[in-house]
Order: sequence, then structure tokens, then C-alpha cells
Amino acid sequence: MDKFIIGVISDTHGLLRPEALESLKEADLIVHAGDVGKPQVLECLRSLAPVVAVRGNTDHGEWARNLPWFEAFECAKTSIYVLHDLNDLDLDPAAGGFASVISGHSHRPDISWRDGVLLLNPGSAGPRRFKLPVSVALIQVQDGKLTPRLIELNVGDQ
Repeated sequence: MDKFIIGVISDTHGLLRPEALESLKEADLIVHAGDVGKPQVLECLRSLAPVVAVRGNTDHGEWARNLPWFEAFECAKTSIYVLHDLNDLDLDPAAGGFASVISGHSHRPDISWRDGVLLLNPGSAGPRRFKLPVSVALIQVQDGKLTPRLIELNVGDQ
């Protein structure tokens, strides 16, 4: 495969908007960085692509106990680490060979680089918090290069 698209979503808190699904429809894999809210969110995302999901601080109940607190995986020869709250990161991702760390929790979308590692927070795709945007992200992986893009969802004041 020449290029691989990772869809990234977080902090849905049980609300999976049609605008988020539309933005993620071309993804080869979807990562949910926690605060899923209910298992139906993951079921719906799985109808688009395989899903890697971690547990967030508001994910409770039997279904949530099956979600790991963090996940490390490889796709398109690229190692990625996922956790809900970046403040809980207890490893050096560059030393661990990770190309990216994906997190959520803050509801603030952010793309930054540290020691050559992409740090990506897609923001919140669920209920709007304060005046923060409602957003998701895509990461294109091609020839070992990561190209991230934030997508603000047009949901009005919802």
C-alpha cells in the first residue's frame, strides 16, 4: 500500500456525530484516544475500519474494563503509542522507537513534534466543551513519513 490513512478521534463521550463519521470514512484504521462514552461508538466506527481504542478517565462499566489504558501498535511500518492523557506518558517515545503518540483528554486539538515524534491530540469530537472546536484528525503515513491534519467539524453551537 503506497499510503495509509489513520483516522483519529477522541472524547466522544457517547456522541458520535455524523460529521465525524464522514470525516473518517477514508481511513484504513481508526484510533479512538479514550472517553468513548458507550460501546456503540466503537461498534459504529468499526463499520468504517478496524479500530484501536484506549480507555479514558470517564469510561466506566463492564464494556470499558475491556479497553486498555494504553496501546502500542504498528501500521505501515510505523510504531504508534496511544493513551488518553498525555500527562500520563511514562516513557520516552523517541527512545522507544515510536513515530507518534496519540492522546486526547484536554479537548484541545494539537499537532506538535518533540524529538522527531509526532504528538497528536485530535481534540474532542463529542459534546462541545467551552468554546473549543469539535474536531477529528487524519494522519497520512507514506514511505515512513507522517503527515497529520486536523479537521474541524462544522456542527454549529452543538
